[in-house]
Order: sequence, then structure tokens, then C-alpha cells
Amino acid sequence: MGYEGQDFSEIAGGVSPAFVETLYKRFKADPASVEEGWRHWFEGLESTVTGPSWQQPAWPLTSTDDLTSALDPTQSESAPKPVKGGKPAPTAAAAPVSQDAIVKAADASIRAMMLIRTYRVRGHLAANLDPLGLSHHEMPEDLRTEYHGFDDSELDEKIYLGGTLGLQYATLREIVSILRRNYCGNVGLEYMHISDVEERRFLQERMEGKDKVIEFTREGKEAILAKVIEAEQYEKFLGKKYVGTKRFGLDGGESMIPALESVIKYGGQYGVREIVFGMAHRGRLNVLANVMGKPYRAIFHEFSGGSSNPEDVGGSGDVKYHLGTSTDREFDGISVHMSLVANPSHLEAEDPVVLGKTRAIQTIAGDLAEHIGSLPVLIHGDAAFAGQGIVWECFGFSGLPGYNTGGCIHFVINNQIGFTTSPKFARSSPYPSDVAKGVQAPIFHVNGDDPEAVTFACKMAIEFRQKFHRDIVIDMWCYRRFGHNEGDEPSFTQPLMYKAIKKHPGVAEIYGRRLIEEGVVDQAWIDERIKQFTTLFEGEFEAGQSYLPNKADWFAGRWSGLHAPADAETARRNVETGIDKKLFDALGRTLTTVPDSIQIHKTLGRVLDAKREMFATGEHFDWATGEALAFGSLLSEGYGVRLSGQDSGRGTFSQRHAVWVDQTDEHKYVPLDHVEHGRFEVLDSPLSEYGVLGFEYGYALADPKTLVLWEAQFGDFANGAQIMIDQFIAAGEAKWLRANGLVLLLPHGYEGQGPEHSSARLERYLQLCAQDNMQVANCTTPANYFHLLRRQMHRSFRKPLIIMTPKSLLRHKMAVSKAEDFLGDSHFRRILSDPSAPADKDTKRLVLCSGKVAYDLMEARDAAGDKNTQIVRIEQLYPFPGEPLTARLKKMPNLEDVVWAQEEPKNNGAWFLAEPFIEQSLADAKVPVARARYAGRTAAASPATGLMKRHQMEQSALVAEALGHNVREEIRRKRKA
Repeated sequence: MGYEGQDFSEIAGGVSPAFVETLYKRFKADPASVEEGWRHWFEGLESTVTGPSWQQPAWPLTSTDDLTSALDPTQSESAPKPVKGGKPAPTAAAAPVSQDAIVKAADASIRAMMLIRTYRVRGHLAANLDPLGLSHHEMPEDLRTEYHGFDDSELDEKIYLGGTLGLQYATLREIVSILRRNYCGNVGLEYMHISDVEERRFLQERMEGKDKVIEFTREGKEAILAKVIEAEQYEKFLGKKYVGTKRFGLDGGESMIPALESVIKYGGQYGVREIVFGMAHRGRLNVLANVMGKPYRAIFHEFSGGSSNPEDVGGSGDVKYHLGTSTDREFDGISVHMSLVANPSHLEAEDPVVLGKTRAIQTIAGDLAEHIGSLPVLIHGDAAFAGQGIVWECFGFSGLPGYNTGGCIHFVINNQIGFTTSPKFARSSPYPSDVAKGVQAPIFHVNGDDPEAVTFACKMAIEFRQKFHRDIVIDMWCYRRFGHNEGDEPSFTQPLMYKAIKKHPGVAEIYGRRLIEEGVVDQAWIDERIKQFTTLFEGEFEAGQSYLPNKADWFAGRWSGLHAPADAETARRNVETGIDKKLFDALGRTLTTVPDSIQIHKTLGRVLDAKREMFATGEHFDWATGEALAFGSLLSEGYGVRLSGQDSGRGTFSQRHAVWVDQTDEHKYVPLDHVEHGRFEVLDSPLSEYGVLGFEYGYALADPKTLVLWEAQFGDFANGAQIMIDQFIAAGEAKWLRANGLVLLLPHGYEGQGPEHSSARLERYLQLCAQDNMQVANCTTPANYFHLLRRQMHRSFRKPLIIMTPKSLLRHKMAVSKAEDFLGDSHFRRILSDPSAPADKDTKRLVLCSGKVAYDLMEARDAAGDKNTQIVRIEQLYPFPGEPLTARLKKMPNLEDVVWAQEEPKNNGAWFLAEPFIEQSLADAKVPVARARYAGRTAAASPATGLMKRHQMEQSALVAEALGHNVREEIRRKRKA
């Protein structure tokens, strides 16, 4: 392109005059010897019309001599007409352009360009952002013309710009005026950290130039003011009706409401058909009412202590400023579906949930290539955005296959305070938004007292996101008119800030005065809008006194056809999950056939040889094969399967091999991708637990027809995601009526690998279990694991499923299944007896256990020739299988001893949950044993020892104690083995 389309700063910024002089000499000798951009620039300099800023006072010369004519295009003559004979008349030779003049002109242009570039990089530091005027910023030295070598005498001398700022030439005064208007007004833009030239140019073109001003139509200004008035009057009405009640109002940040409306409106124009919002409690009630359209009467009903759902659906409910909703809004004939995800008080915890939900919606819609139709919008507080690590974890998803959503709009309500902590104590960076620079997201800093500026920033944000599919941040500087909540006294800790706030007029008053001055509205117009909203709120308040919610919306839309369980949590609730032989064999071929196009690792070749042998003989199916059969069979039935974790493709213990990597060029082959009807994803996730688990929870929230699994590298690594487990997985249905079928795979088992690689902290999940909120299982056979996974999708309801998955059992000779265990009318078994159990009438001791320890017990019993001990495995720990256990106990008439054995310390594991259930089953079965005794490690602060010898002694001791054997003999036996 020509120099007129070039961004001059991309060509000449930061170079020295000496370099320019050298380059110019090359250009004069041979124009083709310099880069095209420089060539066009030199041509532009030589065609300077009014002269550069370095010209002498007497320049241009008044006499029209040859030199002046040569340098001044306005005096150049047209080519003379040919004389008789066809030859043109001779012309005087053009005088050469002075090399010194070119170098001086270039020097002025380069210094001007450095000034322009500095404004682009640092102009935001001089922007008018703080409505309270408390955040004082001196004009940065490098934004001053003197810093770049100019003095006042040069303010009105023209400088060649080559198209920058949309100008070929401009005076220094004009340049500074334009730059301050563009970058130092009520909007400050940070974007020069972005490496992509097109993205920077996109933002420059919309921000930069003499004609670039924020301008809305008369109707647009009226609409913005009306929304600001509505938002402000709503908060005032709540404050009047519910004095002192917590509402975490938006007072001081009302400009966000019309700005969010612009996201919906312009988003619809750019192809958005669904928006998923996430936000904390600050301003949430205002967004629910004035953006999401939740009926005012419903909110007033909740303020009066009423439930948000019909009484018959149960659940604990939650405070009104944590609740979500969904709705449809229409702008310009375009309907956009919106949902606001429910959130706990844990700030930013909903962020990954929103992203995961959006990704699922995009997957269902087939919109993963463009990400046009579905948009995530996250609304943050300033202190939380800077302080909560989950924010960075979510930014980390933005460019990752399997996790990116095509860009998220982040809106920061920058109150300039976090509870009682001022920014200088809350972060080490200038802005709360600086974390976003890590993913090169553009950042708009906006004065919250200017609703037009905030709305403009949101309009730019949606346009940028839809074009480039990248994250973008709006940092709205505002204030919190009251304390952290409405009953708080903020002047204890910020007396100066709150003295200023008390004197500061509201956003509606400031903007209203501005529009009156512009002649857009008058005071009567404003008074009428205030009256209309007040009347509306009063009517809705009265209606709220008798309001009753008539429907819970948790099984609508994509959840249609599913429902809450109809029977008690203790019921069997089983479904037939066996598959037919034809599908079984077909999956066997898919899982063992190596295409000619891939050269697999030799060890993987041996694994596949063993797998072929399993299908040929129908024997010795291992854990990984059982899992693959579950995934493949679900895919063949049209379900999706999504598995993510830090080593999920290969498996932490090299057991899964769901992804085969070519040993020559590393291209990948995924066997289960070739099962028709369903979508299979296996993802090696970023090194995050909190964020990834939240993402998968959100995905499962939106797509109940996909088996969504998150796998911890080792089970106890899930404690990094404890907020997600406590607040969403365990309690989400009770608080918010949001079912979820997410599966957690947590490697668990004591093999002497130390405190952090032994226990998945089973006890924590069991402690969270109540009111049929989730399921916890510890399977011991591949077939039972297979059926458990298939049951998760085939039942007519969804509950989170926590599975203690094995490590050593992955290759244990006893932990295998037969082909028949996967076929026909087979199903998941909540309890399992061991294969070599004595007859029920001969059983005197019953050892109950769960997980890997069962095989240690069986091995020791059989080695001792014990013919009176039966070992029963509790495969599903919650809901506890009391009924089948009672039935099993009734068949043992000569029972003398009942033991609960576990590997975990007594204060860990399942003992505390199992003991009362076992006692109840013993009473129901009317056996002579009243209570079970405990056999296991003693209570401990650390879940496991890090010393192998000590581990082996402890393991042998607990096995011997459970079986009633001599401890020393068991230790000696294990050492010999």
C-alpha cells in the first residue's frame, strides 16, 4: 500500500537522524534499495507543501527562483506543450532537494511520531478517570513536547506525518490537541502491549484522529439517561423500603446498566444470540432487574423473606444477591437469550463456570470455529480482579484448544476500594486490570460519571470481540456510595473518600445536567422519568406482597426430559447398562486397530497386543479398557464424552492411552474419535485445578447429554479446587436448583507414595454428603466402573459423581473383569462380595471395606487358609447401600464379628460415615453383632507416611487386625512376598 495507508510509527518510530541520513543517501542513489515504507515516506517528505518545522523564518522565499519551485509543488508548472516536430519543449532542470533539509524534516517527523507513540502507550495515565478527583496523576514527563525536543516556537510549524492521525501534515499544537482528546479524556486506552498489528490498528482507527469523538444520537442519549435514572431510582427505592438491609447496591456505578444494554444490542447486530453473564454481589440486584428483566415483584418478594422458588421443590435457597436467572431480550428485532450464573460469596468463583457453560453452548451450536453466537461477559470488582488468582487461571483459557470461548468481555466495577482496603494496599500494579496484559487483552479505562463513555467502550468491546475473538477489559472507575454493604460505616477507614462521596452528585444528575446544556432534554423530561419509575416500583412493591413463584426453571431448555429423582436416596435407582456383543466387538476393533498413517510407540504396541488378547479370550479386561468401553458405548448412543485433566490423554500412570502420538512427526490419532454419533474430547488441561474444575462444572451445567469428567493428577490435588467442590458441586442444587452431572476422577490408594500421593481425601467428600446432593464411589473392578459411568448418563436425573479411582489396581492381577460382565442385563453393583468367599453359613467374620484394601485383605486371608472370613466391598459409599447390605447380613446366621477396614487414618476415610449406617443395617438384619469394630491406621495429622518401610508395617498391621490374624506373622509374610 502507499504511505497514506501506513502507520508511520510502525515505520520510523524510535530511529535516529543519523540512521535516516544514511538511509536517505541510499534512497537517492537507488529508491528500490530501501524498504517500501521508507521509500514512500521519503517521497512524502520531498513533496512537503508548506515546509517542515525546521524551516527558517524567511522560508519560503518570496522570490520564485528555481530552488523554491523545485521544493514547492504549488509552484510547479505543468509540462509544456510539444513544439513543432513532436518534441517537448525543453524544461529547466529541477534543483536537487537539500539532503540536510530532508534529514531535519525527518528528525522533526520522527520526534513527532515518538510523541504520538508515547501517547498511545501512556496517554491513559493522563486521562480523566476518577469521578471523585482523588486519584491525582501529574502529566507524565514523556507526554510533554519538551521531552521530545520541541520548544514553544515550533508549536505552529507543520510536520510531515505521512497519514498518522489521519493527517499528512499537522502542527505540533494540532497534534497534541488531537492526542489529548483521543487518549486523555474520559476514556483511556491501553493497547500497545498487543503484538498483533491488525488488532492495534483496529483500535487506533476507532480511537485516533481529529474527528474521533464519542457521539450518540439524540435518541441514544435519551435512552442512556433513562437507564441511568432507572438504575439510580431502583437503588433509592430499595434503600427506602428496606432500610439497612443488605443489597450491595450499584450506587455510584449506574453507568454500567446502559453499557451492558449496549453489549446486548450491538452484540445482537454482530451475531450474538446467547450471552452468559457472571458477576459478584455488587450491583447484582440491579442487573437482575434492569438488564436481565427479572420481575421487580419477585425481587421485592425475596426482600420480604419469600423464597425464589416454589416451596415444594425443596432446597436451602440462597440470599437474593447470589441468585441467577435467565431471560430473552429483543433489540431491533433480534432476540438474545441471556443467563446470569448463580454465585457464592467467594469472589470470582463463578468466572470459570461462565466460561465452561459458554463453551458447552458453542459446542452444541457447532460454533467452535467462529465463536460468534455465544458470548461470555464477566463483571468483576476491582479488588477481586487484581487479588483473586482464579482471574488469571481464566485468562489462561483464552487461547487454549478445548477451553477458549472466542473472547470474553470483562467489565470491572472499579470502586477504588475493596471492603475497607485501599488500592495501594490491595495490589502492586497501577490498575486492577493489569493482569489482563498477560494475554494481550486491550483495556479501556473509563470515567464512570460519563455514561456515554462507558457505553462507547462496551460498544467497542463487542465489536473487537466479534472480529478478533479475544478477551477485552472495561475498567470503569466509579465509587461505592455506601459501605461494603448498606449497614456498614465506611468512614471508619476511608474518611476522606467518603467525605468526597457525600458531596458528589449522582451519575443521573451529572449526565442529566449535561444533556440539558446540550438541549437534548429539559428538567421536566427528567422529572417525568423519575416519576414513571417510582410509580412502577410502587406498583411492583404492592404486587410483591402476594407474589408466589409458580415454577422452578431447572429442567427447562436443554434439560427438558430430565427431572429430580422420584424415589428416596436409599433406593436402588439402577438402570440396565450392559451392552450387546456386536457393539462390544466393534469397540474392541476400534480400540486396537492401528492405522497405517501412524507409527506408535513400541510400548504402546505391547499394550494394544494385550488388549487384543482380552477381546479374543474374553478375559482379564483391565481398568483402562473398561473405561474406554464405557466412553465408546456412550458415544455410539449419541452422548458426548469430555474428559480433561493434567495428563488425561495418556493418563497419569500411563494407563489410558486415549491419544496415540506418532513417533516421527507427533501427529495424533484418537481411536474414540472414530465412534459415530457422539463427540469425544480428551484434553490435557493447563496446570490448574480451581479453574479447570470450575470450567468443567459450567460445561456440565449447560450440557446434560455429555458425560463431563475432570481428573486430578493425584486425588488430593483437588484440594486446590475446594471452593468449587464446596460451593458448587456439593451445594449448587440445594442453593440454586441447578442440577449437574459432573464426574470427578480422583486417584486414591495407599501404596507408600507419601502424604500427597496416597489419599484423595475421601472423608471431605463424604462429610459434604447430605440430602441426596451427590454420589461417592470407590470401585474395585473395571466392569463396575464401566457400569457406573454409563449409569451416570442413562438415569433420568443428574447428580455429581465423585469416584476414588485406582493407581496400583490399574494393573493388579485380581482387579480384572470378564467380557460377560459388560454385556446383557449387567449393571452397577453397589456392594460386591469377593470371588473366593466362604459359604454364608460358615462365615463368622465379615470385613467391610472399600477400594484397594479389599485385595490386600483377600490375599492375606487366602494365604492364611482362613475359611470363616468373608470380605464385602462397599462400592458406592454415598448414598450408602444400607438395603443390600442388610440383605447380605441376613444370609449369615453364624456371624460373630463385623469389621470396618480402611487404609486411611481413623480420622480420615469412610469410617465416620459408614459406622452409623452399618449399625443400622446390623439392627435391621437382626444379627447378634450390635456394632462394627474399626481396623485401620490410627488418627493422624498427615494422611500417610512418606517412609516405605513404615507404610508396609502399617498396612500389614491393619490387614492382620481386620482378619484377626497375628500382626507379626502378617508382616513377615508380606516381607517374604
